[in-house]
Amino acid sequence: MTTRLSIFPLSGALLFPRMHLPLHVFEPRYRALISDAMARDRLIGMIQPKPPTTRDETDKPRLFDMGCVGKVAHVEAMDDGRYNKVAGIVGNTMNYHPHGDQSIGAAIVGLGQKDLLIDTQGNWGNTLTGDGAAAPRYIEARLTKFANEVVFNPKTTDWLPSYDGRRKEPDTLPVKFPLLLAQGVEGIAVGLACKILPHNFHELIEAAIAVLRDQPFTLIPDFPTSGIMDASDYRDGLRGGKVRVRARISTEKKGYLRITEIPFGTTTGALMESIVAAADKGKIKIQKIEDNTAAHADILVYLPAGADADQTRDALYAFTDCELTISPNACVIVDGKPVFMAVCEILRRTTFRTRELLQQELEIKLGELAEKWHFSSLEKIFIENRIYRDIEECETWEAVLKAIDDGLKPFKKLLKREVTEEDLVRLTEIKIKRISKFDSFKADEEIRGLEKSIDEAEKHLRNLTKYTIRWYEELAKKYGKDRERRTEIASFERVDRMQVVAANETLYLDAKNGFAGYGLEKDGEPVEKCSTIDDLITFTADGKMRVMKVAEKVFVGQKPLRVAIFRKEEDLIYSMIYRDGKDGHILAKRFTVGGITRDKEYELTKGTPGSRVLYFAFHKTNEESAAQMLLVYLKSGLRMKNLIRPLHFAEFGIKSRSSGGNLVTKHGIEKIIRAPKDYDPKLGA
Repeated sequence: MTTRLSIFPLSGALLFPRMHLPLHVFEPRYRALISDAMARDRLIGMIQPKPPTTRDETDKPRLFDMGCVGKVAHVEAMDDGRYNKVAGIVGNTMNYHPHGDQSIGAAIVGLGQKDLLIDTQGNWGNTLTGDGAAAPRYIEARLTKFANEVVFNPKTTDWLPSYDGRRKEPDTLPVKFPLLLAQGVEGIAVGLACKILPHNFHELIEAAIAVLRDQPFTLIPDFPTSGIMDASDYRDGLRGGKVRVRARISTEKKGYLRITEIPFGTTTGALMESIVAAADKGKIKIQKIEDNTAAHADILVYLPAGADADQTRDALYAFTDCELTISPNACVIVDGKPVFMAVCEILRRTTFRTRELLQQELEIKLGELAEKWHFSSLEKIFIENRIYRDIEECETWEAVLKAIDDGLKPFKKLLKREVTEEDLVRLTEIKIKRISKFDSFKADEEIRGLEKSIDEAEKHLRNLTKYTIRWYEELAKKYGKDRERRTEIASFERVDRMQVVAANETLYLDAKNGFAGYGLEKDGEPVEKCSTIDDLITFTADGKMRVMKVAEKVFVGQKPLRVAIFRKEEDLIYSMIYRDGKDGHILAKRFTVGGITRDKEYELTKGTPGSRVLYFAFHKTNEESAAQMLLVYLKSGLRMKNLIRPLHFAEFGIKSRSSGGNLVTKHGIEKIIRAPKDYDPKLGA
């Protein structure tokens, strides 16, 4: 039976039973050879090339007739420090992530735009303008030095088989930094949503050091788009919290506003669209808008003649994406379960995890140093005492190992651990050239250096917290350049829309047909100036009240008592006299509107069918309202001496709009009029 076997001609390399030989494969043909072997049975043949005897054999050397067979135990892709095409990275990633290439490419672009883990080259888009990156075949990437130091360490990584079992992949990456808080994340899964805002690089390190020192700390988001932020209600990133972010708007010259920083979560294009939309709806007045954004945001908003720049700036905050509210929702996986967790608690956990990883690295380093010290000592004993000569007459492999072991016996007490068979095999691999050039003084220097490094590692392990703090401080020095806070922390009140909206419309009333709105210029009479965001309040003769959104044309009822713009801050006092039902009692009341629900119809009478309002008035102050005096004329058929009754509204307290009112008379009435200024109740009309 024949077996296909890839041949690896490698000069100076021999394989012995149970021996491991590391190979650095970088030539494309040999990389293809390894890939072919991994796809089959992982077996490769290794044959020594013969020394060339002619010039032609220099290019194509002959091979010996005998070789050996080895099995590839583990393959690890090494980073050569050069840029790689993103298309190639996507292809390699699909060996571990069997999903669409577009999703992988989008994830890589998202990481690259955050400028922390990936060093980019080419057109990677613009997060300010929202422009996408070029196709993966046109852009290149490589890992940053920060990523190589903080995110990747194969020695502390737990490995699992890939989805097809051909490779090994990390269970989780041993990240020694609060990467989740630094970059932020937003997404939704089955029944769960997560939104963690990005935070500042230096502030995260300072907070981590505070955790290790058991000191108090706070964390406030910091956005790559800069801007101004009010985080007074951040609530440590938990559900229910919020931050308000604003664009930075300045007045450099008369006639225009300049936007140099935009809120997080929007783009210059979306921001401009919101400004144009607000202008089209009449909420703000602008002449034109220009976008000069490149590396930094630069939007010019030109104002019409006579426009107030400060008021326009406030209107931009009130009606456009120049001010946004962001609601965080920190949701993380802990022990396989989703947990809503404050960002400070996330930082505490990641900090302690960093300390654990640094401890693992120190322990691994200590073990490696101990192994290196052990073999350096073995090598020194093996060469200085010429134990290698004892194997010259050995005819079997077992005899070789026994001869070396016997030669080491007088010196084993100088070592820190037992001599294993693997140690003996390694001694046989020492080249003659190294033996001939062995320098005992240099060997002693190397061993002393190893002992010093061992002592240093043990010291760090004894003082692990101090070591972790120094590690964080060095991290800030090495990678903290140009990572200062970008978003200004401030406290600002929400802009009152009613105060800054441009009142450039006129409210018209068509009382005959029962319509009102700012589009009835031809059919209606002007009432007052208004804006497109105002609310309209109406009172009808049957005792109904309603508040609705102002529009071009809206039905308000036939012959309404009052149609006006509803302004909560005015807090008007209303006076009303009405008949309860068709033939009921006459009642009077004073009331305020209070809280309302838009488009809901409110009953101002007792709701008896046939009720009609006989008198209606409104005033701005209680004094004006109380000063009202009316004359109520009773029907002439009544057998009464005085058919004229004065009515003083000062006798009625101000109640809610739902109150029934006070009784005026049980008798029928003919009319109600205002009392003359010279009216004397004692003398009569």
